[in-house]
Amino acid sequence: MQPGLPSSRWRRPRGSILVVTLLIAAMIALTLGSYLSLNLNTSRLARRGYQQNAAFQLAEAGAEEAVWSLNRTQAAAPDAWTGWTTQQAAAWRKFNGFDLGSGTTGSVKVYVSDTNPGAASKPMAVALATVESAGIPASTQMLELTLSRRSYFSNGIVARETVRFDGKNVSVDSWNSDPDGDPATAPVPYSDAVRHDRGSIATGAMETKSMLVNQAAVWGYVATGGAAPEVGVNGSIRGADTPPDVVIDPARVSTDFVVDLPLLSAPVDGTPILKVGETLGTVGVATKWRCPSIALNGNQTLTILGQVTLVLTASTGSALDVTGKASLIIPSGSSLILYAEADVKIAGNGVANGNSQPASCKIYGINSGPVGQTIHLAGNGALKASVYAPNGAVQVNGNGDIMGSVVGREVTFTGNARFHYDESLANEGDNTPFKVTRWRELTNPADRARWLPVFAGW
Repeated sequence: MQPGLPSSRWRRPRGSILVVTLLIAAMIALTLGSYLSLNLNTSRLARRGYQQNAAFQLAEAGAEEAVWSLNRTQAAAPDAWTGWTTQQAAAWRKFNGFDLGSGTTGSVKVYVSDTNPGAASKPMAVALATVESAGIPASTQMLELTLSRRSYFSNGIVARETVRFDGKNVSVDSWNSDPDGDPATAPVPYSDAVRHDRGSIATGAMETKSMLVNQAAVWGYVATGGAAPEVGVNGSIRGADTPPDVVIDPARVSTDFVVDLPLLSAPVDGTPILKVGETLGTVGVATKWRCPSIALNGNQTLTILGQVTLVLTASTGSALDVTGKASLIIPSGSSLILYAEADVKIAGNGVANGNSQPASCKIYGINSGPVGQTIHLAGNGALKASVYAPNGAVQVNGNGDIMGSVVGREVTFTGNARFHYDESLANEGDNTPFKVTRWRELTNPADRARWLPVFAGW
């Protein structure tokens, strides 16, 4: 130290370094604190996101339980609603005890508005899922489903394997016999004035030559499981919005069609009869009958009266054979649902259906054997019928009008038939399984408010 200088001049630099050090330490502490806080918030957000996703998955699983129970009801299963609480038409159940790991648990409450809906009913299923973790607010997800019955006739012509048109002037189009969806109003018969461009034809097969449009004129849509349809020089796939110079509209062709054609079983009840007379049924009454087989030939006729369900029990040979000038008559106001395991042949004067809607005559092929069955429809008149034979070879011969829907293992048109798909058949359910027609995630408090009272207290 130099003589005469105050000692504080030597201590001042050491004090400044200490202050700077403290400031740097404070900044580091603040940075570390912010980093730790950010990590903590990120962890909480990730945990919250995990809970939300888990709650959504649980809500979907609960909704699937509702659909499963409804479809078990349609299959007459006695355990359809086991474990559920039922009151009048509704049912509800809580599924809990889900251990999602790391101290996270979940549960889902499910409510079904109608446990035994009619053919045209659209029951609702609502699922409210809750996922909880320690130290984090519970996450909830609510789903609302509107259900309706599946239709075996959602498309005009469907085959599991092949669709083939062999005639030179085959045409396909559509119309809607029930455009207002009200069965109380008069149905609309097919005519050029109500003709639509929704005559859909499809096959689930992926192989080439599974969809042979050939020379047919398709006024609608064509779908396959993989391969492009084969169209002849005079064939076409078009619609009302297709440019005039376009023969095959790519917007009306798809190759990702997936088809599920479940095999059906015939009803096991019904009044047994050995043979039929000239009439079957009673006007204005629903009846059910069982008969080995029916053969109509010459000038024979069979008139269906009322709403008749007929089960032909023959397992081999011919279940129904209409030839010559014979005819199966369905007067206006009557209907026929036919189940057959053996072959069906309708030729001659075929089916004289006095109704405008093809839904009034349904033919179900129920053969499940390795060979399948043959459904042969022929004639030059008008056939109004819906055919569902998922294990059948359906052959349509003649030059007449075919109105309705045709489903089979394979479908072949020979001749120059004009096929008209009735779009109203897509709403035909009978006792078919349910599908989801509307799906909503309820996030708005106003939307949730409708259902929250239903879930209170259980």
